[in-house]
Amino acid sequence: MVYDPSKPLVLRGSLSEFTNDEFFAFCQANPDLSLERTAQGDIVIIPPAGFVSSAQSAEIVTQLLIWNKKHKLGRVAESSAAYILPDGATLSPDASWFSLAAWERVPTASWRKFLPVCPEFVVKVMSPSDTLPAAQAKMAQWLANGVQLGFLLHDEPEMAYIYRPGQPVEQVPGFDTQLSGEPVLPGFRLDPRELRQD
Repeated sequence: MVYDPSKPLVLRGSLSEFTNDEFFAFCQANPDLSLERTAQGDIVIIPPAGFVSSAQSAEIVTQLLIWNKKHKLGRVAESSAAYILPDGATLSPDASWFSLAAWERVPTASWRKFLPVCPEFVVKVMSPSDTLPAAQAKMAQWLANGVQLGFLLHDEPEMAYIYRPGQPVEQVPGFDTQLSGEPVLPGFRLDPRELRQD
């Protein structure tokens, strides 16, 4: 059998019966693996992104942090944060933001675990192991769980896909146009030019 990186490894069986706390403990016991859980309870092993995708994610988180430090409207996280969504999935976006109002609803006991909240804003950066249809399906899943704004960024070719509830997906070709976070992130504009590696 030849390994196909576009098809992530999935663990099924009794692991699908994990509670949220048991899944968190399983992830802590396997720190060398990046893991997500589907709404059906299957555990998905996420391959490392590679340098370019990782650097792009770091740039996005940096821009988001700078905006958030100025406006102090919510909390920002990078890809090692995970969210327990209403449909039962536990997913980790490359960058995420949620409001202070959402943070206040999170039980203190969950602060150092996977949060039982859906962020209002998420970003997905395409990595070598991603396929566009799978990434688009995951963005649709985020929206179905309550995300108010999502960016899917692909650099080969350069394209931004913007997701908003109840609206068609907007496609912005090239990385020369800043992406507005309005109205979810007042005043935030992501500059995708900074994602270029040349």
